[in-house]
Amino acid sequence: MEDREYMALALELAERGVGWASPNPMVGAVIVRDGRIIGQGWHERCGQPHAERNALSACTESPRGATLYVTLEPCCHYGRQPPCTQAILEAGIRRVVVGSSDPNPLVAGKGIALLREQGVEVTQHVLEEACDRLNQVFFHYIRTRRPYVVMKYAMTLDGKIAAYTGDSRWVTGEAARAHVQQLRHRYTGIMVGVGTVLADDPLLTCRIPGGRSPVRILCDTHLRTPLTAQVVTTARQAPTLLATCCGEEARRAAYEAAGCQVLVLPEHQGHVDLNALMDELGRREIDSVLLEGGGTLNWAALEQGVVQKILAYLAPKLVGGREAKTPVEGAGAARMAQAIPLNNSTVIQIGTDFLIESEVAPCVHRDC
Repeated sequence: MEDREYMALALELAERGVGWASPNPMVGAVIVRDGRIIGQGWHERCGQPHAERNALSACTESPRGATLYVTLEPCCHYGRQPPCTQAILEAGIRRVVVGSSDPNPLVAGKGIALLREQGVEVTQHVLEEACDRLNQVFFHYIRTRRPYVVMKYAMTLDGKIAAYTGDSRWVTGEAARAHVQQLRHRYTGIMVGVGTVLADDPLLTCRIPGGRSPVRILCDTHLRTPLTAQVVTTARQAPTLLATCCGEEARRAAYEAAGCQVLVLPEHQGHVDLNALMDELGRREIDSVLLEGGGTLNWAALEQGVVQKILAYLAPKLVGGREAKTPVEGAGAARMAQAIPLNNSTVIQIGTDFLIESEVAPCVHRDC
């Protein structure tokens, strides 16, 4: 096997930390000596040992003189865990092969420099694109201290998310809906508007056995969420944040008594200021948000520039209806030239449906 093949294995290992490593990056590590894999590991959960230390502890023989393959530059600072560079040096690793550089200012090339200063051979940029893609969320969060926001919706081929009656069960098939549960496990938070709560009374949890349910975030400008809503009555079982502009302490008290955390935020064009909300979520170490909103909240998120990715599930059916809801509503763009461009689109088939994944072009609504 060559460097790329060992790094591909490290990437597979890193994926096992999905949903659990947050807000840390997903990282995998493989240790090879004389053409034999003698240790492997990944970052299993935030607060637990990093991939390099897990791989070293799993070694079937001494790693002295071996090569370590790791998807992300080893850390060289004390955080929740001690520095991995220290463990690498103490183990006598001869060569380190790195996929991505770590943009964390506490690392950012310092880990690689330290290893080289101590005589360790370092090879960089192996499968770098794939390693970078694995940690899109972490890279965005560590650079901005705001969550990576993924807007997800399901629509018919004529662009409808529900019939004109409001009925939306189901736009897509079982396979696509199961895929959404994987997203709920992957991303730290899930966000909807009060309109979705009033229309559907969703639970917004992950229904994969053993999966991790996201922090529920409700945008409710005037606190209209019923106290009987599932997101309120289960707030002690699944963390629930209510983002509002309502300053009346007495009205907030009932939600807080039920176990919700109420965030009083500034107003933007008559609704919760989503940029202020993203700042607050970042402070709470919510590094990613799955936005499952309706057309009004989706447009507000796009207009305020807080969305990084779009996941559109497309069902091969037509529902019609002049009044039927669409995934992005609001005021919209006045001219086609003002449409929000999307980049790097991919299409995959899931069951009978199709998933179109696109990245929102940066700096659409603001200077960079």
